[in-house]
Amino acid sequence: MPTYDLAIIGGGINGVGIARDAAGRGLKVYLCEQNDLASATSSSSTKLIHGGLRYLEHYKFRLVAESLAEREILLQMAPHISWPMRFVLPHEPGIRPRWMIRLGLFMYDHLGGRKLLPGSKSLDLSKDLAGNALKSAFKKGFEYSDCWVDDARLVVLNAMDAREHGAVVETRTRCVEAQSSDEGWQLQVEDEQGTHEISARVLVNAAGPWVVDCIKGVIGTETGESVRLVRGSHIVVPKIFNHDRSYIFQNRDGRIIFAIPYESDFTLLGTTDLDHIGSASDAQCSDEETGYICDAASEYFKVPVKSEDVVWTYSGVRPLYDDGASAAQEATRDYVLKTRLIDERSALLNVFGGKITTFRRLAEHALKELQPWLKSEGKEWTAGSSLPGGDIPWAGLEAVKNQFFADYSYLEEKDLQRVFHSYGNYARKWLGEAKSRQDLGQDFGAGLYQAEVDYLVDNEWAVDVEDVIWRRSKLGLRLSADEVNVLKTYLQSLRGASGK
Repeated sequence: MPTYDLAIIGGGINGVGIARDAAGRGLKVYLCEQNDLASATSSSSTKLIHGGLRYLEHYKFRLVAESLAEREILLQMAPHISWPMRFVLPHEPGIRPRWMIRLGLFMYDHLGGRKLLPGSKSLDLSKDLAGNALKSAFKKGFEYSDCWVDDARLVVLNAMDAREHGAVVETRTRCVEAQSSDEGWQLQVEDEQGTHEISARVLVNAAGPWVVDCIKGVIGTETGESVRLVRGSHIVVPKIFNHDRSYIFQNRDGRIIFAIPYESDFTLLGTTDLDHIGSASDAQCSDEETGYICDAASEYFKVPVKSEDVVWTYSGVRPLYDDGASAAQEATRDYVLKTRLIDERSALLNVFGGKITTFRRLAEHALKELQPWLKSEGKEWTAGSSLPGGDIPWAGLEAVKNQFFADYSYLEEKDLQRVFHSYGNYARKWLGEAKSRQDLGQDFGAGLYQAEVDYLVDNEWAVDVEDVIWRRSKLGLRLSADEVNVLKTYLQSLRGASGK
C-alpha cells in the first residue's frame, strides 16, 4: 500500500494549491479528484484576481488586504495566464456618493502594497473612450486596477507543478472511504480500473461544495460546521465594446456585475449571488439569472443586452463558510480552516470557502496548521516561484512573446495569442520543431491541432472533449458541432488505444 505524508481530496484550486506547496517542501503528497481538475467551482469564477472592492463595505479589511497583496505575486508567478486589467466604474449618484467611492478606491490603492499596478483615477466619460458604449447619462466615473486570470488553467498548472515536485495526482478517482487508525489514514479510492488503497499521516478535505458530504459520507463523522452553497452565474455575449478595459456596474439591489473583454470576440457578464438548492454538479444559469444580468447591464450600456444575444452561460457553486449572513451576497468569501486532531500522529483538515485570489495563502496557512503532524522542515516557497510555462521575467514578457510569435509565424496571430496565453514557454513542448501547420497533425478547427490535443492528454489529464474545449481552452465558443464530434471521436480512440 503506497504511503504518503499528506492525502488531499479535491482537485479544485485549494486542493492543488496545497498539493503544490506541500510537494515543494519535500513532502510525499497524494491528491485525488472525482472528476476533472477544476470541473466545478474553480472553472466557473468571474476569472479575476482582485481584492474585492465591494468587500470594503462589509469591513472585510484583512481579506481585501491579503487579496490585494496576492495580485502581483500571482501576476509574476503566471504572467502567461494572467494580466493586469483596468476597471471602469461609472458613477450612479443614487447608489453611492462620489466621496464614498473615492475613499474606497484610496484604501484599495494602498492596502495591498501595490508596486506594479497603476492606481485609481477619475474619468470624464463624456470624453473617454470607455464612455462611448455607455448611456449618455453617465458623465463621470472612476478607473482602478485589478487582474484577470484563466481560472481553470491556473488549477491545471498548479497540479502540474505539484506533480513535477513529486506529488501523485489522480483524476476521475473518487475517495469512497477514509478511516483513521494508529497508523494514520487509510483511504479507499476508486477509478475506472477498480479500487485501491493508500495511507497517509494527514488528510485534507478540500472537496469544495462537497466538503460536508465528504466529512459525513466518506470520513464517516459528524461536524458542527456547514457550508452555504451560493450560485454564481455568468453569460457570454458578442463583444459589446472596442477597448481592453472592463466595467464594474453598481445595481440598486446592492449587488454588482462585471463586463469583461473575453476571448477576443466576446464580453463576459456576471455574476449573480443566489442560494443554491441541490447538488453543486447540477448548477446551471437559470432564465431568471440571465434576465437579471441582461437587465443590470442594460441599465448602463447604450445598446441593451438581450437574452437572445447570449452565446454561452456557465454557473458555479461557491462553498462559502456559513457564517449566518442574511443575504447570499453578504456571506463571507474568506476561507476557514478547521483542524481535527485524530491522535498524536494523524490529523484531518477541512477547508471551507475561499476565493481563487487567495489560494496560495490558503495553502501556506493550511501547511502551517498541519506542521505538528507533518514535521516538515520545508519553508514557505511559493511567493516568487513560477508556474509551468510562466518562467518569464515580468519586464521581459513582451520580448518573449514577440520571439514566440516569430518562431511560429506560420500560425495565425489569433491562434498564437491563445497558445502563448495558455501555455507560455511550455507551448514549445508540443509545437517543437514544427515548421508548418501540417506538421501539427490533424486540424480539428479553430486553431486546434492534434499535437496540442495529444499534449493535453499526455500531460494535463485531459480525457473528454469538455476537458479540452471548455477547461483547457474556451474553443467551445468557436468549434462547430461537427468539429466537436470529430474531436470527441479522436479522444475516444486515444482512450481505446490506452485501454482505459
